[in-house]
Amino acid sequence: MARPHIEFVQSQLLPWRSDRLQAVRPGVEVKVLSEDPDDGACSLLVKYPPGFSIPGGALNVDDEFLVIDGSLTIGEQHYGEFAYAHIPAGYQTGAWSSRAGAVLLEFFSGAPQNAAPSAYDERRLVLHKDALQVPYTGNFHPEFPPGAGRKMLYLDPITQDATWLLGTLPLRWAVRSEVHVTVEEMYLLAGEVHGDRGIMRPGAYFWRPPQKRHGPYGTLTGNLYFFRTKGGNLATEYVDPAKPFRWWPEYDPIIPPELEFARGEVPSCAKRW
Repeated sequence: MARPHIEFVQSQLLPWRSDRLQAVRPGVEVKVLSEDPDDGACSLLVKYPPGFSIPGGALNVDDEFLVIDGSLTIGEQHYGEFAYAHIPAGYQTGAWSSRAGAVLLEFFSGAPQNAAPSAYDERRLVLHKDALQVPYTGNFHPEFPPGAGRKMLYLDPITQDATWLLGTLPLRWAVRSEVHVTVEEMYLLAGEVHGDRGIMRPGAYFWRPPQKRHGPYGTLTGNLYFFRTKGGNLATEYVDPAKPFRWWPEYDPIIPPELEFARGEVPSCAKRW
């Protein structure tokens, strides 16, 4: 059973929970964005409280994160806002701490448990990457509308799964829809997006299965997306839309029954979590 199609939910409408991650991150609070019911892989917002501190160690699963507010330290490495890491299963980190607190987008490849350090593929380790310093690249598809750039954060050398930031210019829009052969997951960090499911504000999240037509999209303000793809190399087919792009679309989300309580929009002034 795969994760359900979510497109889209505003994270501000999800509750903070203290009953998750206590075995590996005692004291944190969590918002569950999506979760695989079979293997426990999950996408989370994790709030590390001021004064948080735990010893170092290893996990049985990959741990990938982006700091979206505050800062934390792992071993000798400091992670400020927009710092990124991909820590493979078995890698032993130093101690974790946060003096003033932090909020992370955090992704586990299975149900996380503490584990003994073990062998890992060093090519899959990204100990620290500052997204503020990662250069933008463009021209990644000949049909992709101009006015956007990508900051690549991670490309798995084995699976070709990828993680990146996408920034787009104000008053940019597209006329074609897209279809991907992979899962596409997104968290909106800044700006807004007018699309075929409504207007996404900062904190908007989707998990889209393969082969789902989506878009076209536009933005008045410009925006900053965080994207992940799962299931191999990302390939895009551009197709005619089910309905043409327009500004100020009605809210028409795809939400599984367990998230019906979070159906709704948030104002443009909403913070990103």
